[in-house]
Amino acid sequence: MNRYLPVARQHFLGALASTSVVVKTISAVVLLLYLLSWAVDTPYALGVTPGYLFPPNFWVWTLATHGLVEEHIWGVVVSVGTIMACGRLLEPLWGALELLIFFAVVNISAGVLAGLSYLLTYVATFDLGFLFAVRVHGAAAFLGGVLVALKQTMGDTTVLRVPQVRLKAAPALVLLLLAMLRLSGLLEDAAPLASYTYGALSGWVYLRFYQRHSRGRGDMSDHFAFASFFPEVLQPAVGLLAGLVHAVLVKVKVCRKMVKRYDVGAPSSITISLPGTDPQDAERRRQLALKALNERLKRVEDQSAWPSMDDEEDDEEDEVRTDTQPLLGGGRDPSSVTKPGLGAGGGGAGGSLSSSSTSLTGGASQAGVQHPESSIISFEDAHSRS
Repeated sequence: MNRYLPVARQHFLGALASTSVVVKTISAVVLLLYLLSWAVDTPYALGVTPGYLFPPNFWVWTLATHGLVEEHIWGVVVSVGTIMACGRLLEPLWGALELLIFFAVVNISAGVLAGLSYLLTYVATFDLGFLFAVRVHGAAAFLGGVLVALKQTMGDTTVLRVPQVRLKAAPALVLLLLAMLRLSGLLEDAAPLASYTYGALSGWVYLRFYQRHSRGRGDMSDHFAFASFFPEVLQPAVGLLAGLVHAVLVKVKVCRKMVKRYDVGAPSSITISLPGTDPQDAERRRQLALKALNERLKRVEDQSAWPSMDDEEDDEEDEVRTDTQPLLGGGRDPSSVTKPGLGAGGGGAGGSLSSSSTSLTGGASQAGVQHPESSIISFEDAHSRS
């Protein structure tokens, strides 16, 4: 265990050094408030207490600070790890300012929704404990929002191979885990479960309808629909219910009507609005196809990088055969060919050339190997004699 600690520390410091000022500042504030919690009741002063959030007390600052408050070291690890994951995976796509906006939107929305839910529970039960004994704090809300954002950007990434679990199933699996911990009594209250649920919901609403980017606003792709967070068996029913809720919100001017656009890359720059296509779906499929193509090319290059020994031996045999093959067919030596203009008119030269070629051919046949010098003929002496 001790030998892995320096490696983990080195990776953590390297990841922290490559992040922006926003990630470093949030991480430092979480650590500082954790140290301060040893002397001060930070969940009471900075966490959301439903009875103090609404009038007449109106502790609105707790909406901005409750996501930074941790009482236990494992909570600090989860909080800092979530923030670091955002710095490595989401910040390069969004930028530091958009990451800070997302952090604020998720935490404030989760705080308001959690306070309202506990207020309604008090109205139904008249139990003051739901107003003044509950402390909503910690990184559960931001964790839910981050998992939703990762589902949007890299949902097909495999988290576990056995059993195979993809990142798009992570929000539902974490919600199920928190529910089981609450039912088993390992969680003291339902505040982390409620905070995580509202954080995931508020993060999805923001990314679905309101986030601004280069392609416009929101993400209306089919793989990011609300029904996609549920098992396939429940998706038709959940999709119908979500469609009804969205239609009501559109009528009251809370949400905008979904308009999916498809850009055709034509010279006339035509833009066609279709009900079932979205540029983000096309871009996502293109990225997946490029990734699969790169992996296949890499495997082909790895296989062709190391030739077999049989191929090398075949190449050597081909080279030997090429060296020993005569230049002209029929066993004729090139030196025996009479050069034009040196036939009848140049008898002496022709006789000397034929005699020399005969001697060379005889020597080559006795040696069994034709020397390169036998194919080289010089006519300087013949011209000088003539």
